This record gives sequence, C-alpha cells and structure tokens, in this order.
Amino acid sequence: MTTSRHGLGKGLGALIPGAERSAGITQVAVSEITTNPRQPRHEIPAVSLQELAESIREHGLLQPLIVTRRDLAGEEQGPRYQLIAGERRWRAAALAGLDTVPVLIKEATPQQTLELALVENIQRADLNPLEEANAYQQLIDEFGLTQEQVAERVGKSRVAVANALRLLRLVDEIKQALLSRRISEGHARALLSLTNAHQQLRVLRAIEKDGLSVRQAEELVRRLTAGEGDKPRPTTTQAPETRALEDRFRSALGTKVNLFRSKRGGKLVIHFYSEEGLQSIFDRIVGEGL
Repeated sequence: MTTSRHGLGKGLGALIPGAERSAGITQVAVSEITTNPRQPRHEIPAVSLQELAESIREHGLLQPLIVTRRDLAGEEQGPRYQLIAGERRWRAAALAGLDTVPVLIKEATPQQTLELALVENIQRADLNPLEEANAYQQLIDEFGLTQEQVAERVGKSRVAVANALRLLRLVDEIKQALLSRRISEGHARALLSLTNAHQQLRVLRAIEKDGLSVRQAEELVRRLTAGEGDKPRPTTTQAPETRALEDRFRSALGTKVNLFRSKRGGKLVIHFYSEEGLQSIFDRIVGEGL
C-alpha cells in the first residue's frame, strides 16, 4: 500500500550538515550502540517492530542510523556510540539478528541529539501528541529555547508548537486516554476549552461511553461553557446491538471504530493514528500482500 509523506522542511541535514550524504557510512556492531537518553518516543509497538525486523531480514537495513561517539572517559567498558536517530531501526536490526548496521558518525551536542530525534520521529509520524509536546517542553526547559526557536528547529509553525504544548495542561486521566488512543488529539483539544477539571472528566466519560465525534464533543463543551446545561448530554444514543458491533470491530481491527446507523444505512468510521496503523488495518481488511 503506497502512501505519500510530506516533509517538514527541516531535516537531519539542516541540523547537522552532511547528515544526509552517503559518504562516511560505516558498519558498526549492534552491541556497540546504545540508546539516546533524550529520545522523545517512549513506546514502540511490538507488532510494528516485528514487522520491520522481518523486512530487514529480507531486504537488509536500507537507511543508515545516525550516531555520535560517546565520551567513555572514566569508564572501563561500554558501547562506543550513542544513537542520535534511528532507534526503531536499531532495535529491529537486533531483533532480526544482524551483527552490524550501517551508521553515519556525527558530532552532536545534547541539544542537537534531542532536536534530531524529534525531527525524525515527527517526519515519520511516530510520536503520539504528548510525546511530541514533552519534547518541545524539554527543548524549552533544558536549553532555554523560545516557542519560536523550537518551531524553527523542527520545521513547524509557532502556533502548532503552542497548541501541542497546551496538551500538557490536561489532567492525568485525560492524558492517559489520549496515550491509549481512547480519544483523539481533536477530542483532547476540545476538552482544553473547559477550565474546570471535573467538567473535563465528565465530558471525557461522555466521549468514551457514547462514541462522540470531535465535532459532537466540541458542541458539548460549547453548551457547558455557555451555561446551557450543567450535565453533559450525548448528542447521539446508541442501541445495545450497535455498541456490541462496535466492540467487535474494535477487537478485530485493533483500533477505535465508530458505527453510525440511520434509516437509509449509516457509516463506519475506522480511526488510525500513524502510517503503520493504517497499514495494519489495510492488511486485516484486504489481506497481507495484496
């Protein structure tokens, strides 16, 4: 299945000159590489890692990792290199049984290692919204960057960075719902319009219980903000059999599914949150290899 990707206009080569050139690629033992402690991505789905490992077994690792030399002063032993970008590929290569992997060795400051890892993950749509927001906040807190400077370094608008950072103000229960993909980023942004945490949680439960769309959640928030009702009211009511069908679809496809029925038919909405998620849904519905 072919899907198009749009770059951010700010890549590895812009942050570390020469990082995208093929010259200087060398083979390094997998065991001589360690993780980037500033890697913004915290979750790598086991299924996608296994799929990538199988691809690497068949085709090899086609894109080199970006690493930097570690300062081993005072250490008797340990990996000589630290990842800047490519942790998922490195883990999959190890899973595939590769002894060595192609790398580009670059000098990079701690700030650059975070910026590069962040840019790569954003370009690959690998980060969930909170991971992305936390990485922006880390650049601000640890390195004293402004929102404008963060935006310039990752190739996004200042408004996009500011909107991402707002998600960090959500209460923990809503953050967990977003991380577990029980709600979308659009739902989370709708909840930010409510300053009362108790109301936010009541709307969250209405979204989950009644399968409210983002637009329906926004309307519910609008009514609460306008004082048109002190209790969230779902805009749709699902019959038990419809909810049961939704549950079966969710179980079969491994993602959030909403089923809407009407007298003349209805619609089935299947949510996906990354290119890998879309590929997984495609394979389950159409069949692998088609």
